[in-house]
Amino acid sequence: MAIDPDHRLFVAILDSGSIAATARTNGISPAAVSKRLARLETRLGVRLIERTTRRLHPTPLGAQLHADLTGILAALAAAEARVTGAAVAPAGPLRIAAPTSFARLHIAPHLGAFLRAYPAIALELTLSDGYIDLAAGRIDCAIRITADPPAGYVARRLAGNRRVVCASPAYLADHGTPTSPAALVGHRLLAADGQLPWTLLRPTRRAVVEGVSHVRTDSSEIVRELALAGVGIALRSLWDVGTALADRRLVRVLPEWEGARDLAIHALHGHQPRPAVTAFVDFMAARLSPPPWEALDSAAG
Repeated sequence: MAIDPDHRLFVAILDSGSIAATARTNGISPAAVSKRLARLETRLGVRLIERTTRRLHPTPLGAQLHADLTGILAALAAAEARVTGAAVAPAGPLRIAAPTSFARLHIAPHLGAFLRAYPAIALELTLSDGYIDLAAGRIDCAIRITADPPAGYVARRLAGNRRVVCASPAYLADHGTPTSPAALVGHRLLAADGQLPWTLLRPTRRAVVEGVSHVRTDSSEIVRELALAGVGIALRSLWDVGTALADRRLVRVLPEWEGARDLAIHALHGHQPRPAVTAFVDFMAARLSPPPWEALDSAAG
């Protein structure tokens, strides 16, 4: 597909999220931007962007075209750099999606250093524990904790996701310490919606723990806070509770058992990422290798 000026303008509109901002950047009037967008939609015979009074939303076809064009533009820039011998500096908008708690604990603390290293990147961070469609959300890179990364994207494994059974010392003092997975059934279990039953493993053995959460919530962060408050027993990722285990606000329950290790932390992006995406993924990979929470688990032990 050839990249003409209207293609580039369309990408710029969605990257900036505003016709006015695109007009300022390109030194033309907002009316001219709107006219060229309408011309592109007429030529293709499809609606690409839905306009509302507050913001612009790509249609499904518009989101797909934006993703395709972004990849083509990145490939063209890289090809030109190979010819000229110049490095393509990471720059421009970078939209990252990540789970709320993981981003707060293990991404946000590093963003200052990342932005100092790459001052030309305009970072936008979207936090959600739900599924975000990368194309529809115009997301450049998504951090996902999953056992099965979706097809159609590059999935770079950043770290494992060990999960342990834990509770506060106060809860165990009041309710006793279970000595087997079967004994968990008599305790107050804590889990976000969809996180029960638990599958626990130890060498050569497997156990499934059925039950309902003592408190119903759709938030994994609330589950951690409930465990810290002594409400019940939770199965939590080490990256989430490593600090609490190290300072003994939480303790391991059934330490010989852990959650199934099929889940891992991945960075997902398109097959032709822009330099800004590659810079972010490389930056985070360096800071999560080895995973810092593993050292906290050793300290807790």
